Amino acid sequence: MDANMNQLLKWSIENSEATRNDPTAVTDPKAERPSGRGINAEALASLMGGPSDADLMREAMAAILSTDISLHNKLVAFDNFEQLIETIDNANNMESLGLWTPLVQQLESEEAELRKMAAWCVGTAVQNNVKAQDRLVVLGAIPTLVKLAVHDPSQAVRRKAIYALSSEVRNFQLGLDKVLAALPEELGDTKKLDAGDMDGIDEIMEKLREGAKQI
Repeated sequence: MDANMNQLLKWSIENSEATRNDPTAVTDPKAERPSGRGINAEALASLMGGPSDADLMREAMAAILSTDISLHNKLVAFDNFEQLIETIDNANNMESLGLWTPLVQQLESEEAELRKMAAWCVGTAVQNNVKAQDRLVVLGAIPTLVKLAVHDPSQAVRRKAIYALSSEVRNFQLGLDKVLAALPEELGDTKKLDAGDMDGIDEIMEKLREGAKQI
């Protein structure tokens, strides 16, 4: 059974039992209602026939990839996508929805605005999220992000790529090791650093930010 439908069923049973145990819940409109467990927004959307977050994420990515959508509308779709994946459950659903690969591919878009938004979304997805951090390593996207952070002609892209790298490496050793290995020698002179060393990570990211200002 779909997870949302399962939650709706549980909610219905709980509230039916509450009503059965308290007949005034139906007959007396002034009676205080039992505080049954609520339904989350996605389950309610499922009940009402509206799109789920998963549907909205797929639709946003479809718009981003479409050749019939204007750049402006692609950026709107990207903004919507970024807001959706601020929720860790949605970020973790990206893999099962097949959204990670097309997102990473947008890091190499010819449009600077799309590269920027892709890096922004990556940074949002991996922030404090080990599952997403690991997925980024598996997809081999870290060298691409480092290239954007160091060499992209757009400062806005460089800044968002640095944000994505900063989110990827914190408290995630494998990601940090991959970033250090991909950095130019003058930036990655610290070849061994603990992922829990926030001061050390901040120092590296600050070097990247300073370099990004000078291009």
